[in-house]
Amino acid sequence: MTATILDGRALAKTMRAEINEEVAKFKEKYGVTPTIAVVRAGEDPASVSYAGQIQKTFEKRGMNCVLHVLPETASEDEIVQLVAKLNADASIHGIMIQEPLPKGIDEGVVKAALSPDKDADGVHEVNAGRLAQVAPVGRPEGVGPFFVPATPAGGMEILRRYGVELEGKHAVVVGRSNIVGKPMALLLMRENATVTMCHSRTRDLAAVCRQGDILCAAVGRGKMIKGDWIKPGAVVIDFGVNFDEEGNMIGDVDFEEAKEVAGMITPVPGGTGPMTNIMLMKNVLEAARRQVEK
Repeated sequence: MTATILDGRALAKTMRAEINEEVAKFKEKYGVTPTIAVVRAGEDPASVSYAGQIQKTFEKRGMNCVLHVLPETASEDEIVQLVAKLNADASIHGIMIQEPLPKGIDEGVVKAALSPDKDADGVHEVNAGRLAQVAPVGRPEGVGPFFVPATPAGGMEILRRYGVELEGKHAVVVGRSNIVGKPMALLLMRENATVTMCHSRTRDLAAVCRQGDILCAAVGRGKMIKGDWIKPGAVVIDFGVNFDEEGNMIGDVDFEEAKEVAGMITPVPGGTGPMTNIMLMKNVLEAARRQVEK
């Protein structure tokens, strides 16, 4: 058996066309261009590259992206003051703080300075808390509006668009970061999946992974999850971004082994990655809509 490939590139292309239409209608109705501000301190190569990707992607869709670059020597107070300034700027609808921040900067303090209404990547404690407390689908939500981190939101969109049934399924999430693993587990639970979260101290991790009808890898170790860790026919969502000795991007899952066991699988590259900026754009568009309709 060879798995069906969950093609994030193709899906992103379809969704870009949808966003083009949504942005055009929004601008026509309100006369406002949805805008994100990206805050970076220092010149980390991956951050520089990603900021460029965000700017290019947003501008192609008729949205604005404003980069704010502080030196590596920027203090925590300087970063917080910039965030406060952007919070108060009505022309900015979403704010994204790029990591890593310089050494000595408390990420929690900087994230807490964000306006939850402009938190484009769902990292503020208000947004995280509301995701944790929101009721399962089909019931009154019970919380105010919130934003979800773009990467797990993209993984969920892949599952939805490919018609993967989640209700009653056993989902295993490997990784417990605040930006991918934890929110992915909460999103799956919201869809009435039964979720097991795994991490570096999980005993017999391979055996736990083999229980998953849906297996989500977000651990940050290249090819850690082997083919015999996967339940035959399972749906595998690989969030991993790693590089081998030749500089090739690889996922957390050993794709060549896994595709012979899984029923459906995201490749790396070309799976969850292309969806991240799509969901970031959707968050900023929704943030702009909430702000102009207040």
